[in-house]
Amino acid sequence: MPKYRSDVLIIGSGTAGLALALKMAPLGKVVVLAKEKLTDTNSEMSQGGIAAVMSDEDSFESHIQDTLVAGAGLCRETVVRNYIMQAPERIQDLINWGVHFDLRNKGGEETEEIDLTREGGHSFRRILHFEDQTGFEIHRKLLARVREHSNIVLMERFNAIDLIVNKEVDATDMAPTTCVGCYALATDTGEVHTFVAKTTVLATGGAGKVYLYTSNWSGATGDGIAMAYRVGARIANLEFMQFHPTCLYHKDARNFLISEALRGEGGELINSKGEAFMKKYHPLGSLAPRDIVARSIDNEMKRAGSECVYLDMTKLDADFLKHRFPTIHNTCLQFGIDMTRQPIPVVPAAHYLCGGVVTDENGRTDIPGLWAIGETACTGLHGANRLASNSLLECLTTAHNCSEQLRKSWNSLTAIAIDPKPWSHPEESNDDEMIVITAMWEEIRRLMWNYMGIVRSNKRLERAQHRLKNILDEVKEYYSNMKIHSDILELRNIAIVADLSVECALRRKESRGIHYNIDHLDKEPAPHDTIVVRGLI
Repeated sequence: MPKYRSDVLIIGSGTAGLALALKMAPLGKVVVLAKEKLTDTNSEMSQGGIAAVMSDEDSFESHIQDTLVAGAGLCRETVVRNYIMQAPERIQDLINWGVHFDLRNKGGEETEEIDLTREGGHSFRRILHFEDQTGFEIHRKLLARVREHSNIVLMERFNAIDLIVNKEVDATDMAPTTCVGCYALATDTGEVHTFVAKTTVLATGGAGKVYLYTSNWSGATGDGIAMAYRVGARIANLEFMQFHPTCLYHKDARNFLISEALRGEGGELINSKGEAFMKKYHPLGSLAPRDIVARSIDNEMKRAGSECVYLDMTKLDADFLKHRFPTIHNTCLQFGIDMTRQPIPVVPAAHYLCGGVVTDENGRTDIPGLWAIGETACTGLHGANRLASNSLLECLTTAHNCSEQLRKSWNSLTAIAIDPKPWSHPEESNDDEMIVITAMWEEIRRLMWNYMGIVRSNKRLERAQHRLKNILDEVKEYYSNMKIHSDILELRNIAIVADLSVECALRRKESRGIHYNIDHLDKEPAPHDTIVVRGLI
C-alpha cells in the first residue's frame, strides 16, 4: 500500500483548500487531494462574486448587520465580525495572487476602481466580481500559483475513504482521539493509499448532491462531514441547506445557476402570468434574502400549478447584459433562450449547506489534528441562512485563520512515528450489484427533495427518517462486502448526511431561516444550534 507523509494534508482542491496550501507551503510540505480533477469544485462554478466592504458609502457594521439579519438569529456575532472586518485584506490576497475583478466603467471608459454590484439581503453594492464567473477566475489563479510551489504536491482522482485516528495506529494509545491522516482510493487504479500528516484539513465543500436538484458539481456528496462524523466530531445545523432561488429550468440543464447578481442589476421575478410577485412577500422584492425568495417561488409554483417561474431581464440594455453576464447569456442561448429578449425560466435548487463540521472561527474541530474550512465547516458565519456572496469570503477567511493558528503551533506539531495498519477490505465484487447502488443513490436524492425540501412537515420528515434507516443498513452491507468503489463511497456518505440532516430537522421545533416546517411555524425564544454526535443520536 503506497504511503505518503506530509506536514499538512488538505482534502479538497477548492478555493479554501488552495488558499490554505499557499499560506502553509512556506513552512513545510503540503499535500492536496482532489476527488476528481483539480478543477472539479463548487468554487469554479460560483458566478456572483465575493462580498467585502470596499466603498466609502458602505461600512463594516452594515455588512455585519446584513449577515446577522440573513442568519435569522443563529450567527455567531464574534465570527461574523472577525470575517467581515478582515475581508478587504483577503481581497488584497487575491489581487496579490493575480486575481482580476471587473473595473467600474464611467462614460464608456474603464477606471481603476473595482466595480461593485448588489445582491439579495445586502444594503449596499459590495460584491466584487469578474463577469459572471468570479469563482472560476479566483480558482484558476490560485491553482496556477499552487502549481508553481515546490512544497505543494497536487494529487488528482483520490477519493478520501476515512480519516485515520491514533487508535488505528496504536491500539494501546490512551491519548484522546487524534486525527493523523486518511485513507484514499486512487480511482484510476483502484488502489488504496495511506496519507499521514501532522495536520489534516477537510476542505471537501458541500453536500448539494444529497438532493435531486442542485446547482453543485457531481462530487458534492458531503464527504468531509460524513468522515468527521464517523470519527466522533460534532456536526451541526444540517437542516439548513440553502436552496438557490434561480437555477435554469430546462430539460437538458440540470444544474446551471442563474446568478443572484442578475437581480442585483435590476432583474425581476415574474410568475407564469407575467406578474411580478416578490413585493407581496417581502419589501425588498426580488432582492429579499434567499430563503424568502426560494419559498416565495415555491409557493407561486404550487399556487399556479406551474413548473417554474421566470427572471425578466428584458428591461435592461442588451449590450450591458452580454458584457456583464457573458457565460449566462451564452449558456441560455445554447438552450434557445435569449435573455435580452425573453424571461429566463428558473426554479429553486439545493445550493449551499450552512451547517457542517463544528469548528471555531479558525477551523479547529473537536478532534485534535483535524481542521475544517470553507463550506465543510459550520463556523457560525451563516447561521440559519447564508447572505449572498459570503461563501467565497468564508473560504478565504477560514483558510487564513487556520494558517495563522497552525503557524503559532508549528514547532509543536509532531507526526506519528509508525505507519497506520494496512487498509483491509473485500477484493471481490459483483458488478451486477452496481445497479442497486445507483438505485439507492437516486432514491435518497428524490426522498430528500420530496420530504426534506423547501417546505417541510413532521410527517414527511418522519417518513424520510424511517426509510433512511433502512437504506443505511443496506449501504453498510454493500460497503462491508463489496470491493471498494467511488460510487459506494459516495453513496455511504450521502446516506449518512441525509440521515443526519433529517435528524437535525426533526429536532428543530420551529421555523427559522432556511428551515421551514408547517407544523412549527413560529421561532423558539432562544436560538440554538442542532448538534449531532456519533452514538448520541
